[in-house]
Amino acid sequence: MALPKILVPVSLRGYQRAWLGRDLLAGVTLAAVAIPEVMGYTAIAQTPVVTGLYTILLPLLAFALLGSSKLLVVGGDSATAAILAAGLAGAGIAGLQPQSPQWVALCGLTALLTGIILLLARILRLGFLGDFLSASVLIGFLTGVGIQVATGQIPDILGVPKGSGTWFQQQLAWITGIGEASWPTVAYGLGTIAIVFLFKLVLPKIPGAIVAVIGLLTVATLTDAPSYGVAVIGAIEGGLPPIGLPQGVGWSDVGALVPTAFACFFIVIAQSAATSRSFALKHGDRADVNRDIVGLSAANLAAGLSGTFVVNGSPTKTQILDGVKGRTQVANLVVVVVTLIVLLFLTGLLTDLPKAVLAGVVFVIGVELIDIKGLVRVSRRRPREVVIAIVTAATVVVAGVGAGIVLALVLSLLDVIQRQYEARALVVVPKTEGGYTYDDASPGVQSAPGLIVFRFDAELFFANASGFTDRVEALVSAAPTPVRWFVLDCTGISDVDYSAGQSLADVTGYLHKRGIHLVLARPEDRFLDTLRRYELLERISPDHIFSDLDKAVAAFGDSAGERPAPSV
Repeated sequence: MALPKILVPVSLRGYQRAWLGRDLLAGVTLAAVAIPEVMGYTAIAQTPVVTGLYTILLPLLAFALLGSSKLLVVGGDSATAAILAAGLAGAGIAGLQPQSPQWVALCGLTALLTGIILLLARILRLGFLGDFLSASVLIGFLTGVGIQVATGQIPDILGVPKGSGTWFQQQLAWITGIGEASWPTVAYGLGTIAIVFLFKLVLPKIPGAIVAVIGLLTVATLTDAPSYGVAVIGAIEGGLPPIGLPQGVGWSDVGALVPTAFACFFIVIAQSAATSRSFALKHGDRADVNRDIVGLSAANLAAGLSGTFVVNGSPTKTQILDGVKGRTQVANLVVVVVTLIVLLFLTGLLTDLPKAVLAGVVFVIGVELIDIKGLVRVSRRRPREVVIAIVTAATVVVAGVGAGIVLALVLSLLDVIQRQYEARALVVVPKTEGGYTYDDASPGVQSAPGLIVFRFDAELFFANASGFTDRVEALVSAAPTPVRWFVLDCTGISDVDYSAGQSLADVTGYLHKRGIHLVLARPEDRFLDTLRRYELLERISPDHIFSDLDKAVAAFGDSAGERPAPSV
């Protein structure tokens, strides 16, 4: 007997039994990739290794049950882990140390705050905020994160102490300390990197990270790696994650963590939405981003209540799942089961895993975040935007992830405003054989003797209102013949803010003073309602409002004997 539709998770509706075998295999393959990756992300978040495994347990389960995407894989993520670590380090909380129970509790509190912000964003329909990180800015941001992540693993690969201070000071610390490197540690680190890249080149379907972890863990265990100076991760607390609110934190910590939670929110919503959309389009499915936000909110709430850090939709793991022909979230449920088995029965085997091996895994992840191909592609197609991407990447590296996310948002918003401010203005010219040409609205251009059909390809708002007014005045004053009708082609203008409303009133007065009729063509109802509220519609004759541009142009031809507009 089939379950009622309301009880079936959205991501699993329409499931076919024929998919089960492929999903089981895909889930096991994905687990082999995800487990060493999320263990490595703890080096970025600076939390115990077991917390990485927690990110693909209850959080992944929560998204699979409450999200919409059939393929999106949710778990620990390098970008949000870097934001989290930088945010906690800069929160100014006295006595806070990485890896400590207080640090882990604050990571959980940040995940809870991120989950709450995501839920509020869904309730208030603010999912569009994720679109304010443009693709070029996101490439730059993730490239900067990749540089930070990769270089941050070099001390563990060399077996030298990590430096403090700025990014440059940290690099100087390991460079000057390279003479004290532990060469067995270097062998484990470089060996991991070599194995991962070798499998990517020669056997891309086999996850090199799990081969490196299992192989080098075996070597380290058999040879007693600590006896020759190789640092290992040590005992890992197995069993189920701790369930409940983070302990040892209070309301006083919330205020310090809100900026970090907001930064995580923007990356989660931007990265997850883009990943969900791209794979849905690839398979002819519809992406329900708002429903995915509910799933992401639940995943982060689950993370905060199960002793781990912020989780995010992963493009790389989703690509892996798609590449091995996974069909639905059943594959992710398999990952949950495999992770549970590891936590319950296999953590004791990981005690002798060299830290350099995890550092090597994370180093590769960081290198792959450095999107050189993306930067080159942007530079060829939009040279101006590659400068923005590089500036964003440099800011992340030099000033930190927090400053990078703020700059990324600011640059994206400025790009939107600039595009609207520099909106293209056109004069629409009827052709004798029918149809229209669209000429740049330069002084001296008109549609026909006595007629200007003007099209402004942007919404009217405070930033471009003056430019709109200036262009209208320049066209009218430089027209080769006296203008009788000024037709505003309203295509693309659905709303007018207060400042632009004032400018539109000034334009109407300017035209009427010159005896020119203002005519509207193809206005939306919303635009007319706005003009009515601003008491502008009453200054335009109902006979001069046309639903079709052809009708407006034809009416001009029939208006030869029409009286000039009243100068009021």
